Amino acid sequence: MINRFSSRRQPLDSSFLNERLKGALAYDRVAGYFSSSIMEVAGEALESMKGRVRIVCNSELDERDVITAQAANMAMRREWCSWKPEKWGEAAKPRFQRLHDFLRDGRMEVRVLPTKKFGLIHGKAGVVTLASGTKTSFIGSANETQSAWQLNYELVWEDASEEAVTWVQEEFDALWALGIPLAEFVIEDAGRLAHREIVPSVESWRENPDQASPIIELPVYRQEYGLWEHQKYFIQMAFDAHRGPHGARLVLADQVGLGKTLQLALSAMLMVLHGGGAALIIVPKTLMWQWQDELRDLLDMPTAVWNGKQWVDEQGIEYPAIGPDGIRKCPRRVGIVSQGQITAGTKAAESLRNMNWEVVVVDESHRARRRNLGEDKEGDHPDPNNLLQFLFDIAGNTKSLLLATATPVQMYPVEAWDLLNGMSYGLQMVLGNPWSEWRKAERCLPIVQGREELPEDDRELWEWIRNPLPPATARMEDRDFTELRRALKMKDKDLVASGDKWDALPPPAKDRVRRLRKTFGTHHSPFIRHIVRRTREYLETTINPETNEPFLKPVRVELFGEGDGEAIILPSYLRDAYGLAEQFCGQLKERMKGSGFFKTMLLRRVGSSIEAGRLTAEKMLGSWDDIAEVDGENEEEDAGDNEALKSLTPSERKSLQSFVDALKAYPGDDPKYAVVKHLLLEGHGATGPWLEQGCIVFSAYFDSIIWLARELSEEIPDEPIGIYAGSGRSAIIKGGVLQREEREELKKMVRRGELRLILGTDAASEGLNLQRLGTLINLDLPWNPTRLEQRKGRIQRIGQVRDVVYVYNMRYKDSVEDRVHQLLSERLQEIFHLFGQVPDVLEDVWVQVAEGQVEKAKQVIAAVPKKHPFDERYQKPEPVPWERCAAVLNAVDRRIFLQKGWDVRRNGG
Repeated sequence: MINRFSSRRQPLDSSFLNERLKGALAYDRVAGYFSSSIMEVAGEALESMKGRVRIVCNSELDERDVITAQAANMAMRREWCSWKPEKWGEAAKPRFQRLHDFLRDGRMEVRVLPTKKFGLIHGKAGVVTLASGTKTSFIGSANETQSAWQLNYELVWEDASEEAVTWVQEEFDALWALGIPLAEFVIEDAGRLAHREIVPSVESWRENPDQASPIIELPVYRQEYGLWEHQKYFIQMAFDAHRGPHGARLVLADQVGLGKTLQLALSAMLMVLHGGGAALIIVPKTLMWQWQDELRDLLDMPTAVWNGKQWVDEQGIEYPAIGPDGIRKCPRRVGIVSQGQITAGTKAAESLRNMNWEVVVVDESHRARRRNLGEDKEGDHPDPNNLLQFLFDIAGNTKSLLLATATPVQMYPVEAWDLLNGMSYGLQMVLGNPWSEWRKAERCLPIVQGREELPEDDRELWEWIRNPLPPATARMEDRDFTELRRALKMKDKDLVASGDKWDALPPPAKDRVRRLRKTFGTHHSPFIRHIVRRTREYLETTINPETNEPFLKPVRVELFGEGDGEAIILPSYLRDAYGLAEQFCGQLKERMKGSGFFKTMLLRRVGSSIEAGRLTAEKMLGSWDDIAEVDGENEEEDAGDNEALKSLTPSERKSLQSFVDALKAYPGDDPKYAVVKHLLLEGHGATGPWLEQGCIVFSAYFDSIIWLARELSEEIPDEPIGIYAGSGRSAIIKGGVLQREEREELKKMVRRGELRLILGTDAASEGLNLQRLGTLINLDLPWNPTRLEQRKGRIQRIGQVRDVVYVYNMRYKDSVEDRVHQLLSERLQEIFHLFGQVPDVLEDVWVQVAEGQVEKAKQVIAAVPKKHPFDERYQKPEPVPWERCAAVLNAVDRRIFLQKGWDVRRNGG
C-alpha cells in the first residue's frame, strides 16, 4: 500500500515520522547532510524506540581523507568544527545532549560518505521496523533536519510492500558498507557543548583556573587537530608548578617535530593570565616572525616582536622606541626577542636583564653554554657565554623559566647541568642550596648517568636526597617523598630538609630513604624532574591506557639519496667551477679571521644549486644589493664581517669572476633538476610518482627555489606550483606565470587538495603543517643540522594520512656536503638514534671541511657521546581530558587582557 504525504497538507513530523518511530525496533535512513536537529524534531519518538537508528549521510570529506581511519577522523573533526556548533546558543544544548546520549549508548550510529567521491546524496529514503515487527519504507525529498520535517515544502511517499522495503534496504546497505564511522571527537564534543558555559572574565577564571578553559576553543582545537597527550601533559605540569610557591623551572627536551612551540606558548599564556605579569620569549632571529604567526593563527594570542629598533604587534603595527629603554615598553603582555640581542650584549638586553617577569621562555636553549667546555667538561664553575650569563642574571627575577632544546646534551653531560644551574642560579629550587651535592657537577653527573651509585652511609645518602627534597604529589612514584615530608612536618614551600633531621626520622621513614639509594639518582634526581624529554619512538611505542593505542600514531620515514653512489655527479665544467669557489673561500680564510659563515657563504649556496651560487657571486662582484638577505641562514652573525667581505682583494675578485665565467660557459641544466623531475613524475623504485602523493621541496635559499619553480613550470605547465617563502615572496606559478599569494592561502590549497607541489625555504618552514603531502625532497643539505629534522617534521606529524612518507636528500659528489656525509656516515644512524637529529654543535664540521681542516672535523665527530646520558628515562605522558571541558573562558576578555602591554611600574620603570 502506498501513502502520499505533503507538508502542504499536514505536518510531516507528526503525521508521518513520529507515529512510525514510536516503539520502532529499527530505523535505517539515507539522509543528506547529518544534522543534530533530528534530535529536536523526533526526540521523544526516538527515545521511545526499542531499537537502533542508523543514518548514512554526506560529508565534505575529500576522498584522500579516507585513506586511513585516523585521517577520516581528523577531517570529520574539522568539518564538525567548521559549523561552529559552539555558537548555536542555549537552545541547542538539549539537542546536543540528546545527540551525545544516543551516539554514546549505541542507540544511534552514523556513517558518512565523502561528497566528492560519491556525489551529493539527493535521494532520501528510509526503512522503519515498526513495533509490530512489520517494515515500511519511504522515499522523498525530506532530509533529517528540522526545516525539512517542519518548515520546508517536502513530499514523502510511503510503501510498505515487501518489494519496496527490500529495494530501499538494499540501497541503504550498499551505502552503509561504504560509509566511514562518525568520528569519536564529534560524539565527545556534542556532550561537551551540551554543558558549555562561558567564564565571563580572566578575573573570574582565576578563582578556579582550569587549564583547559582558555584553550579548548582556540583555533588549534577548532580549526586544527587539537593537542597531543604529551603536549597537554607538559602544559599541565608547567602551569601546576607555576601556581605553586616557587614557579616552574623546566627544560623541554622533546625531539624535533613533537610540537615544542605550542607547549611553551600555551604554558606561558596560562601563566600570564593567572599572574598578570609580563612574558619574554627569546628565540633565534630566524624564528621570531614564525613564532608570532603561529601564536596568532593557532592560539589567537596577541604578541609583539622586537625587530632591533621597535616593537611590531601581531597586526603589523609598529611602535617606535623612545630612548635606550624603549624595549621595556612592549605593547603586548607577551614579547618575542631575538637571541642575538642577548648574545651580542646589547643595551636592549641589559634593560631586559633588570626587569621582573611572570615567565621567560628560551627556545634553542642549548646555545646557552660555557665557553670553556672543551677544557672543563664537568667543572662547577663555568665561564658562561652571554646567553648563559643572562639566565644566571634573570633566574631570581622570574616566577617561571622554561627552556627548550631537542639536545640539552650536545656533547658533554655537563651541558645539561649548566642549564639546570642557570635556571636556578642563586635559588634553592632545582639543584638545592649552594651546599647541595647536586651543585657539584663532577660529583652528581656520574650518579645521574648510572655510572656510580649513591653512598652506602645513611647520613651521606640523606645529603643527596634532602637537598632539595622532591615535592609531595599524588603520583604513586612520589609516595616516598610525600611520607618523608609528612614525617618532617615540611610545608609545600620548603625545598630543603635540614641535615640534622636524619635523627628525627622514624624508622619507617629511614627505611624509605635507604630504599631510594638504588633509584634516586637515575629516576628522581633534579635532572629527571626538571628535564622533560620524549622521543618520537617512545611516543609511538608507548600505549595510552585510555585509548589502548600509542600516544602518537607511527609515521615511518623511508629515506633515499643517502648511499655513496647516490651523490649527484657534476659535469667537468661544473666540477671546475666548484673548485674555483673553494679557491675563493680559501683566499677569504687567509684574510678574514672571524666568522666562518661569511667565509663559506659561496660554498653553501653553490652546494644548494648552481643558480644560487651564480647569483651570489654576481652580487659579490657588483653592488652587493640584497647580499645581506641570506634567507636567515646566518642567524646571529656580526654584520661587521659583511662589511669586511665587501672589500674584495684583486686576487679574490679574479677567482670569483673566473667562477662566474665557468658557470656561464656551461650550457646544460643543473644535474639536480633531472633528479627532481624524475622523482616527481616517475618516483624512486616502487614508490610511484611523488607528485601524485603530494610533494614539498625544501631549500635554504630563495634563489634555488625560484629557479626550480620556473624550470618545473615549463616541464609541467598545467600543474600549479606553490612557492612558500618569507618577506612577501610567496606565490603560485603555473605555465610560467607567477602570481603573488599569501602563505595562509597556500596552506589552505594544500589542505583542499588543490595544490600538490610546494617549494619552500627554511626561513618560512617553522609552523608549516603539510599533512596532506606524502613526500619531501631536500634540494640541499643545510649546514645547520637541526634544519633537516625541522623540514621532515612538516610532513611527519599528526594528521599525516600515510603510514610511510618518502624523503630524498640531495648533494653534489665531492662537495663539502658530500665530504661531511662521508665523515659522518659511520655514526650518522647512531647519532640520530641518540638525539633524534644531528646536534647543532656538528655545524662546525661543515665549516672545518670547507676550510680543509678534516682532521679537526674528525675529532669533533669522535667527541659525540655514543650513549645518551639520560637514556630511557622519560616523563611518561598521562591522559589529560581537556576535550571534556565545558567551562570556556570568554575569548574577547582573554584577548583584551593579552593585548595589554608590559607594566613598567612593576619593573621599576
